[in-house]
Order: sequence, then structure tokens, then C-alpha cells
Amino acid sequence: MLQSDEITRVPEIIPARAGVGLKAEHYREILQTKPDIGWFEVHAENYMGAGGPPHAYLTAIREHYPLSLHGVGLSIGADRPLDTDHIDRLKVLIERYEPGLVSEHLAWSSHGAAFLNDLLPVPYHQASLDLVCDHLGQVQDRLGQAILLENPSTYVSFSTSDMEEVEFLSEIARRSGCGLLLDVNNVHVSTTNHDTDPIAYLNQFPVHFVGEIHLAGFATDTHATDGTILIDAHDRQVAERVWELYAHTLGRCGAVPTLIEWDNDIPDWSVLSAEAARAEVLLSHQHDHVAEAGGAC
Repeated sequence: MLQSDEITRVPEIIPARAGVGLKAEHYREILQTKPDIGWFEVHAENYMGAGGPPHAYLTAIREHYPLSLHGVGLSIGADRPLDTDHIDRLKVLIERYEPGLVSEHLAWSSHGAAFLNDLLPVPYHQASLDLVCDHLGQVQDRLGQAILLENPSTYVSFSTSDMEEVEFLSEIARRSGCGLLLDVNNVHVSTTNHDTDPIAYLNQFPVHFVGEIHLAGFATDTHATDGTILIDAHDRQVAERVWELYAHTLGRCGAVPTLIEWDNDIPDWSVLSAEAARAEVLLSHQHDHVAEAGGAC
């Protein structure tokens, strides 16, 4: 099943279609059925070992589908030097699988010698902006390519912040040359938690920098001391409100590669592929709209 000597690798460019996060639970079914999915995305850190079954399956799947790498461990926003060994491991992975997109989070997850199992927010001010841009410059120079940076899901805000999140992300992209990954679920989670307007956020977002969109499910925490908060859980279907915000986003930026994220309580492949099919319908409508407009977005 994993033999691919006679298979020609497809181009690495990610199409403006729906993709899904690749999970070990679905390796065999994907290879057996070859579903009509635009692309797959994997967390880079899960494949930084030299070999083993994960690489065997990923190699076989890569022969049939474009691939995107999504990192969770660069700690771009940490007030400490970057881990150059980690960047080098990411570079080896990029050279091995030739992904069409490489992305990371606007977050930090390390302090001193400690590495945390969380993606923590950064304050939005000039010193933080300078730090993130410097770190992105180091990463992109070492990798030899630009990456995408994802907007975070947040639950608290910093009293020291003197910039709005959209302004902060815009300046990062402008100064560093990186692209942006727009996570629409994160927009819904954050704006709900901070009681702000998601449409206003999306209308201000610099969509000309967007190279990928993420959709995911969220959980509701009703035991929060300050009332109900939303959690970026990635453990269920995309909510109807997030689908509405996604449709609004496509109306601004046109068809963009869109990923369905589902990282916890992994469902059957049929459930995950149905979510991708729903995104594919909205992307197709956007393609049709552009065609009717004579190619203008």
C-alpha cells in the first residue's frame, strides 16, 4: 500500500480549494480511497523525527496531494532567542516534502528553558512588533522563503497594548514580508470573548496578505468567572456563525485555500470530509462569481 515507485508527485502549489488536517486515524482510508480533497496540512512538529510509520504514510499521501506545513513550536513571540535547531529541523522537513505553504502562529510557548503546551498571546505595542518582525526575519532567512503568520485566539487582553490586532498583523506583514493565515474561527472566538464586532475585524483585515484560511470548531466554557467564554478547541464541527463569517471573508478576499482543522476527538473520515465539502461549495460559488465578473475579484 505504501509503495509509490510509479507515482509522479503533483505540483506543490496549494489550490484555492478546501483541505483538511491530516490525522493518523485516516491514513489508510485516504490511501485506499483517494478522496477528492484539495490538499492536506500537518503539524510540522509531528514529523520532525527521521523516519517511522508517520513518514511512510505522509510520503505516500504526498505523492497524490499538495501539502502544507503548520508549525506550533517556533515561539515567534517569545522574548528570548529563537531555537535555531528547531528552525533547521523545519527546513529539513520542507526540503523533504516541498510544501506549498508553511505557517506559524502569532504566539509564544517558551520561556527560559521551559516549553509550554500552549500558544500564548503577545501584547500589541512597538517593542513586541519589533521582536516579532526580527524573529520572522531570522526564520524566513534561514528557511529561504516567506511563511504565513496566523491571527491568534485570545481570552485576555494586555493593558500595555496600544495597537489593535489587525493593525499589528498588518505591520508585521508589511515589515517582514510574511503572509497571513486568517483563522476565521479565531476571529469569532476572540471577538466574542472581548465583546467586539467580528465583521468590523474582518472588514479591516488586510486580505491582500492572506494566503490561507482556517476553519474549526470551538467549545463554550460556562464556568468562567467573568461569564461564558469560547475556547478554540478544534474538537467539533464548524459553527454556523463561523460559516457565515467565512462567507463574508470570501466576499472580501476571493477564493483562498481553506483548511478544516479538527485536532481533538477525531471523527470518522466521512464527518471531516463533509466539512471540507461544505467549504468547497462556498469556494466554488466564489469562483463562479469571479468568472461571471470577467475575472475581477
